[in-house]
Amino acid sequence: MTTELTRAVARLLLAPVLVVAVAVLVKGYVDVGDGFAGGVIAALGVLLQYLAFGRAAVQRVLPVRRAAHVAVAGLLIALAVAFVPLLAGAAPLQHAPAPGAEVVHLGSLELLTAVAFDVGVFLLVLGMVVGTIQLVAATPPARPAAGAPTGSEQP
Repeated sequence: MTTELTRAVARLLLAPVLVVAVAVLVKGYVDVGDGFAGGVIAALGVLLQYLAFGRAAVQRVLPVRRAAHVAVAGLLIALAVAFVPLLAGAAPLQHAPAPGAEVVHLGSLELLTAVAFDVGVFLLVLGMVVGTIQLVAATPPARPAAGAPTGSEQP
C-alpha cells in the first residue's frame, strides 16, 4: 500500500534520477562514462515508479513496453563498436580516434568510440532490467493451496 507522500516523492525523483543516470553515463568515474552503472540507476528510477504507482499506471505514462527494443538497440550498438574495427583490419574494440589524434568535442565531452560503447551498454542494461521488472510486475500473486492457512484467519 502506497501513500500520497510516496507517490509524490516518486514522481519528483524520476527526473533527477534519470539526469544522474545520464551524468554517470557521460562522465563516469573519471572521464569516459560508465554505461552499466548509468543503466542500473535509470532502471532503479523506473522500479521506484512501479512500486509507487503500480504496473498499469507506469505503462500508461512511461514507454516501458519498448524495453526489449531498447535492449536490442543497445546490444547492436555495443556489438557494432566492438566489431567494426575488424572491417578496417584493426583489433576488436580498438577505439577511435587513435591516441594523439584530433578528438571531436561536444561541449566538454570528447566523442570517442568508448562513449558509443557506453551508450550501447547503458541501453542494454536499461532495457533488460526494465523488461525484467515488467515480467515480475505482470506475474500474478501465488494462490495458497486449498486448506492452507492464508494468514488472514484469526485463531
